[in-house]
Amino acid sequence: MTALERIGFMQGRLSAMVDGKIQAFPWAEWREEFPRARALGLSRMEWTIDQDRLRDNPLTTEAGQREIRDLSHRNALRVASLTGDCFMQAPFWKANGDAQQALVADLDLVLASCGALGVEFVVIPLVDNGKIEHAGQEELLLRILRERSASLSAQGGKIVFESDLPPAALAQFIEKLPRETFGINYDIGNSASLGYDCADEIPAYGPRILNVHVKDRLRGGTTVPLGTGAAELGKAIRLIEHSGYAGQYILQTARAAGGDHAGALAGYRDMTVQWLEEAAR
Repeated sequence: MTALERIGFMQGRLSAMVDGKIQAFPWAEWREEFPRARALGLSRMEWTIDQDRLRDNPLTTEAGQREIRDLSHRNALRVASLTGDCFMQAPFWKANGDAQQALVADLDLVLASCGALGVEFVVIPLVDNGKIEHAGQEELLLRILRERSASLSAQGGKIVFESDLPPAALAQFIEKLPRETFGINYDIGNSASLGYDCADEIPAYGPRILNVHVKDRLRGGTTVPLGTGAAELGKAIRLIEHSGYAGQYILQTARAAGGDHAGALAGYRDMTVQWLEEAAR
C-alpha cells in the first residue's frame, strides 16, 4: 500500500463549515464529498455523526446506507472509520435510567450501522464533555462495551478511544479491554496541545494504536494549519510507523481561512505523504 492510499480525511473537511463549527456532519454537502475526495486521490473517509438528528443520519438508515454504498463504489472511496462525536455530546456513561438506556440504544444502532457498511473503527472520544470524571463512570463504560465485544468481533469492528490521559494512565486503561476489539485513536495535535511528548506516548501504548488523526494545535490552544503549532508531526509519524503501525492516517486538519477547503486538504495530504515516506527510509 502506498503512502497516499493510507491517508484519509475527516468527513466535512471538503464542505463548507456548519454553523461556524470546525467539525459537524455536512448535511448539505455530504454526497458531494465523495467525488471531491476522489479528485484529490483520497480513498478513505472517516464519517462523523452527531447526537442531533442521529437517527436521520444516512449512516443509520437503510436508504442512506444504500446511497453510501453506491457513492463509495462509484468514487473508489471507503468509509473505513467513524468519529462518534455523538458519544462525546451525550455520553451514555454519564447518564442514568431511561436516558442511559436511550443512549445505549443509540450506541447499538451506530455499531450495527457500521457493521452493515463495513466500517472497521468507531472512535469514542473520552475528552471534553466525554471525559471520564470518576471510577463509577469508567466501570459503566467498560461494562457496557465489554458486553458488546463478541458482536463487534463477529462483524469485524473495533472501538478506539481518543483520550486526554497521560501515557501511563492511558496504557493502564486500554489494558482493561481485549485487544482484539479495542484500541487507541492517537490524535497528534491533541497530544501536543496537552503538552505530551510523543516519545513518551508511543512506547507506552504503541501496539494498541489502531487509528491516527493528523492534526496540529497550539500548546493549550486550538487547531492550526499543519506545521504551525506545537505538534512534532514528522517525529510522531516516524515513531508510530516504527512501532509497527500499518494503518490509516486521517486528516482532521484546520479549515481553510478563505474557504478553499479542497486546496487546504491537498496541501495537508502532500505533507503527510512526505512524512510517511521519510519514516520509511
